[in-house]
This record gives sequence, C-alpha cells and structure tokens, in this order.
Amino acid sequence: MKNIAVIGAGTMGNGIAHTFAQFNYKVNLIDISETSLEKGMATITRNLDRMVAKEKISEATKNQTLKNIVTFTSIKEGVASVDLVVEAATENETLKTKIFKELDLFCPENTILATNTSSISITQIAAATNRPNKVIGMHFMNPVPIMKLVEIIRGYNTSDEVMETIVSLSKKLHKVPVEVNDYPGFVANRILMPMINESIETLYNGVAGVKEIDTVMKLGMAHPMGPLQLADFIGLDVCLSILNVLYNGFKNPKYAPCPLLVNMVMAGKLGIKSGEGFYDYSESRKAEKVAKMFS
Repeated sequence: MKNIAVIGAGTMGNGIAHTFAQFNYKVNLIDISETSLEKGMATITRNLDRMVAKEKISEATKNQTLKNIVTFTSIKEGVASVDLVVEAATENETLKTKIFKELDLFCPENTILATNTSSISITQIAAATNRPNKVIGMHFMNPVPIMKLVEIIRGYNTSDEVMETIVSLSKKLHKVPVEVNDYPGFVANRILMPMINESIETLYNGVAGVKEIDTVMKLGMAHPMGPLQLADFIGLDVCLSILNVLYNGFKNPKYAPCPLLVNMVMAGKLGIKSGEGFYDYSESRKAEKVAKMFS
C-alpha cells in the first residue's frame, strides 16, 4: 500500500496528506477548489519549514515530502490507481455519503475507503457503497503531523483484513491506533464534546468568563488547552455538528447543543477559522498585541 488519496485540503486533509507524504507514501490531495488546494499546500510547506527549523526533519526530507504530493480537482482522476482513500471533507453526512458513492464508482475494486469523520456512523457511510467490507473509520487528531492517536472505527461490515491493514498502516505512520466500535461520537468526541458543551453552558449561565473557565481547566485539571479555546481550535461549527449527531443518535438531552453555541455558529463566529469565537483572532487583535509588545 503506497498510493494514497486524501479528499479535502482543509485543516485535517492537508495534515493527513502531510503525514503520509512525510513517510514517503505517494499522495493525491483532492479538493474541488483550486484555492483550497493552494492554501493546503501552503500550510503543509509552512509546517514542514517549522519542523526543519526545530531540527525535527532535514531540508531533504521536507523537499521529498512536498514532491510526494500531487493535487487534483477531480475525484475520478485522483483516485484512479490508489490503494487507500482517506476522506476528510466537512463533517456533513449528506456530503460524505455523496463522496463515498463517487469513490465506490471510480476507485479500483480493492481500494480501501476510509473516512476521517469524528462522529458520523461508519456503517451508514458504508451503505452508500457496494463494498461495505472495505469501509472503515480512520479518525486522526488535529494537528495530524503531531498528534499520535488514530481512532480506528469498525463499521458493521468492515472485514478483519481491512481492520488489520489500517491498524498496521497507522503504526507505520508512527501513530497509536485504538480500535473502537461504531456508535455516535465513537470514544473521543462522545467524551470530549459534552465537556465542551458544558463549558459553553457554564459561560452561558454566567458562572464565569471565558478566560476563567479555561484557566480552571488548565491549572486545575492539567488540560494543555482550555475547553473554550479548544472549541475555537476545532471550529464551533464542527462542534455543533458533532453534538447534533450525538443528540440525534442517543436522543438524550445531555447532548443537546447549548443555545449560545447555536447562536455563535449562526452569527458566523466559528473560532480560529473565522477570526473570532470565544477569543478574538482577527488581524486587528494581532496588531494590538504587537503594539503592546513595543509600547
């Protein structure tokens, strides 16, 4: 297994492509938007430059990693001869189902189809194909080149052979694969998202402010990042999508998204990606910080 296709050039997609390419896999990075592909490749280049500066990789490894990635705007062309596809599109059930129907049509018969979904049923996604035994969840953590965990989710029909192949492949990427079963949110987000949602409820109820809530969790619970800052990092729209999957899957009110989260997403306050969430990431805010440094 040496030829990999990654669907989606966003945060997760370019991180997955970077990781495979760094370990000398040939990667086809696919996105319908040429602009997204350019941004994705620019991000990969910046991240590789940081690794060179920190002496984690050599300049030669950086250059070879970039050579290992070819970009495509066509799924049909990008998956024509690959051994594995990792879909990393937006966390939207309808979109993912559509993509997997196309992958089933255009990929070679033996190609394994993996999804990076963080909450949507693998079994449901697999049902859109004629190869449900070859569909599996491969949930990487962000930032992909750094984080060790890969949550491997077995769908109802996923074969033992495919599971063993993906577990072995994850280890070759120097990741730690953890096998879980196909229930809403799997393990990572079934536990994480209620905590984030409760943190937003705590803010919504006026118990404490944003920085105070995050400071309590960082200093009191030894979390490297506060839950509200983490929500900004993940994307508030993604958090909302995952909570909706949990709520619809379990029909339990404890998973119901906080009204504040719903309103922020409707207002376009999505976190780092939009420049503002629970914290301000705008250019004007950055300029303020620089000014204070020299005042």
